[in-house]
Amino acid sequence: MAIYYHGSSALFKNFDLKHVLTGAAKVKFGYGVYLTSSFKSAAHYSGANKDADTHYVYTVVIPEITESNHIGFKQPVNPDIVARAQEKLGCAIPEKTILDGKEFRKYLAKKLGGGSDVQSEKLASEFLSSIGVDFIIWPYNWKNPAMGLNVAVLDENNVRIIKVEQVELDAKQQLIAGSEKEVTL
Repeated sequence: MAIYYHGSSALFKNFDLKHVLTGAAKVKFGYGVYLTSSFKSAAHYSGANKDADTHYVYTVVIPEITESNHIGFKQPVNPDIVARAQEKLGCAIPEKTILDGKEFRKYLAKKLGGGSDVQSEKLASEFLSSIGVDFIIWPYNWKNPAMGLNVAVLDENNVRIIKVEQVELDAKQQLIAGSEKEVTL
């Protein structure tokens, strides 16, 4: 199991993908529960709703990310994942598409749903999940990928909340150090 963080202005006991657009209001990196390895980044994202006056950071655990259960942006898709996808689709996937996890996901969204809208992205995530892909990953900081990861978890049942903290943000939506207070659900 691995520990990650999620920022939100809402207080809840379980993740539910029905609320996927209520945070940052986009599915730029795929349809799923968005997590980060950075507590500060999660706190920042808790401020996405500018009208909210409460901010929470959820500490969560997810299964370990392995070569065969994730696709990554700007990374070639694992050949086992490609084979599973081609078998289920019943057709070959274009070579250029498997050189980058982002392009692979977009290809699936277009093939399964006809476009890049939320419904098409949802279908792509459901397809990936059905072939054993649980995560889409990308660097927390593109200039310094060693700083950590962001993760879209494709099935909310793979995310378990272990702690919730209410935090305060400054005018630039940054965490105010020492403001963390644990919340009982």
